[in-house]
Amino acid sequence: MNTMHIEESLRNLFWNPEMRAALPDVVLSLALAAMLGVILGQVYIRFGQSLSNRRLFARNFLLLVVTTTLVISIVKSSLALSLGLVGALSIVRFRTPIKEPEELAYLFLAIGIGLGLGAGQALVTLVALIIILGLIVIRGLTRRPPPQGNLYLTVDAPASTGLNLQQLLQLFAETGAVAALKRYDLAADRLEAAFHVDFPTPQTLEQFTQKLRTLAPDARVTCVDDRALAI
Repeated sequence: MNTMHIEESLRNLFWNPEMRAALPDVVLSLALAAMLGVILGQVYIRFGQSLSNRRLFARNFLLLVVTTTLVISIVKSSLALSLGLVGALSIVRFRTPIKEPEELAYLFLAIGIGLGLGAGQALVTLVALIIILGLIVIRGLTRRPPPQGNLYLTVDAPASTGLNLQQLLQLFAETGAVAALKRYDLAADRLEAAFHVDFPTPQTLEQFTQKLRTLAPDARVTCVDDRALAI
C-alpha cells in the first residue's frame, strides 16, 4: 500500500495531466528566452556605453531572462505560489551596487522579457523588444562620436586626502593629457573618479601618477585600454 502511494505521489509530482499540457509551452518559452537573452547581450556589447566590461556583464542576460521566464511560468497560475515568490524575493539582497544607470536599464529590460514570455505574452514581448532594440541601435548609430582617448583611467582615494575633481583636472592639464569625466563618486570616506584620457606618451602617464602621489599618497590609479571595453 505504501509502495502504491509513493508511486502515485511521484507520478503526480513529475507527470500530472496539467504538467503534460503545459510542458511544451514552457520549453518553447525557455528556448525563446535564451535566444532573446543572447540577442540583448550582443546589442548591449555593441551599443552600450558603460565603462565596465560589457562583454562580461552581458553574460548575465541569458541566465536572467531564462530564470525569470521559468519563475513566472510556474507561479502565474497560482496565487499561493505568487505570494510565496514575493516572500522569497524579500530576503534577496544585492551586495554589489550598480554604478552605471545603463546597466540597470538593461537589467530591467532583461527582466521584462522574462516576465512577458513567462506570462504567455510572446508576441507582445517580441514586438516591444524589436521596437526598443531598434531605438537603441538608432541612437547608437546617430550619436556623436565620443572624445578620442587611449585609456579609461580611474582614481580612487580616501576622502581624508582632500583630493578633489578640480585638482585632478589640473594634473591632466599639467601633463598635457586630454581628459573627459565619465563618472564621479564622492562618499564620506572615499573619492572615485573615472576619465576617458588621451595621454600623448607613456611618460606623461608616469608624470601624472607621480604628481598625484604628491597630493594623495594613498590614491590608487587604474588604467584600462578602451579597446578592451568596446566589444
